[in-house]
Amino acid sequence: MSFIGDDFLLNSKAARRLYHGYAEDEPILDYHCHLPPGEIAVNRQFKNLYEIWLEGDHYKWRALRANGVPEELCTGDADPRDKFMAWAKTVPYTLRNPLYHWSHLELKRYFGFDGLLDETTADEVWSLAEERLASEDLRVFGILEKFDVRALCTTDDPTDDLAHHQATAKSALATRVFPAFRPDNALRVDDPQLFGDWVERLELASQCKIGGLPDFCAALHERHAYFHEHGCRLSDHGLDHAYADFPTTGEASRIFDSARSGRAATAGEHGRFAAYLMLLFGQWDAERGWTKQIHLGARRNNRTWGFRKAGPDTGFDSIGDWRHVEALSRYLDRLDQEGGLPRMILYNNNPVDNYTFATMLGNFQDGSVPGKMQFGSGWWYLDQKEAMEWQLNCLSNVGLLSRFVGMLTDSRSFMSYPRHEYFRRVLCNLLGREMEAGELPNDENLVGEMVRRICFSNAREYLRLKGV
Repeated sequence: MSFIGDDFLLNSKAARRLYHGYAEDEPILDYHCHLPPGEIAVNRQFKNLYEIWLEGDHYKWRALRANGVPEELCTGDADPRDKFMAWAKTVPYTLRNPLYHWSHLELKRYFGFDGLLDETTADEVWSLAEERLASEDLRVFGILEKFDVRALCTTDDPTDDLAHHQATAKSALATRVFPAFRPDNALRVDDPQLFGDWVERLELASQCKIGGLPDFCAALHERHAYFHEHGCRLSDHGLDHAYADFPTTGEASRIFDSARSGRAATAGEHGRFAAYLMLLFGQWDAERGWTKQIHLGARRNNRTWGFRKAGPDTGFDSIGDWRHVEALSRYLDRLDQEGGLPRMILYNNNPVDNYTFATMLGNFQDGSVPGKMQFGSGWWYLDQKEAMEWQLNCLSNVGLLSRFVGMLTDSRSFMSYPRHEYFRRVLCNLLGREMEAGELPNDENLVGEMVRRICFSNAREYLRLKGV
């Protein structure tokens, strides 16, 4: 019997009816991911499992390190097949880690492999994948078609010229690919070398000479408009914590000038400068009808050796324990008072923040848009079965699950689309269990149509992406 059967994770008759009848065949709207736009534009063909599966996966690198695998076989220069073999040997040790579920679900959906990956099956899996990856249907365009991805939003720096997006828009790809505006580097006055280099790139991209803060803000606003012209309707911010120590324009200008001169901003100065810009970004998003995504709570680059050896986003980040609520309240209220509160999706990386974030967002629902303020799906360390259920239960208890915009991949890998299936199975299992317990009506159509909306149409109606 296959490990990943038709009824995987569906532990009741009601759950199976919900999934197979209402969720399984729904399209995907992947409104937040880190897929490389250049690889989409050229319809990349992957040579082997390393390229499509292991090349940028910090989840797997963390598991490999925990299993005693040297860095050379994680992010180093070892042969790609040797890296895959190290992963195959590690997989049996990931039992009860979500990587065990994800890995086998991905191997089945992409390559039809029905067994268990380990050292004894590794050669079979490698050869099977090489053969299948040579076909057109597992190039990038084929993958997006196979999983019925109607639209996806990448994550793009404001200095990007969006040439890859323009090329994709002219291609034969049916999936709509949109940029998302991610201006995190604009806040980096605490790192004057990085900040100065980035400001120079912003000057080139905007064709604006940047002498001081007014020029800097004008250049960012120009890029915001440029992204809008190219279909962007979402912004995104990856922040340690919320910022709401709002400075005067004069103080923000002094912090900017000081960073340009080479002096790193103090922690307090960085926080005030970030608060100043986050207000502007929120106002611009509201003016253009965008949705703002904010990711809060990751403690990044904890290990100096790892950062120096492999760089950022390589598996040396963890959950942070900041107190967000007071600043988050002031930030949202300031935008609201000034008429600049956009649609918003808020994601937390620490489960302690579930109820504080979800209830805070409820304060700012204004009756203008159903589900205007969204408590986002389980993110990063919380995008696994248990934490998905925590998020769904929290949202259900203090908000409206029926208005939820559903799952996303948040991934750099084209092998991640079964994450949507995984979420849908978890959702249907949770609801099916409550139907059979009498906690929800035994009305398949009532509950099933809510499932269907969460899978796709809620996000389509909420995000208003052109042509989706």
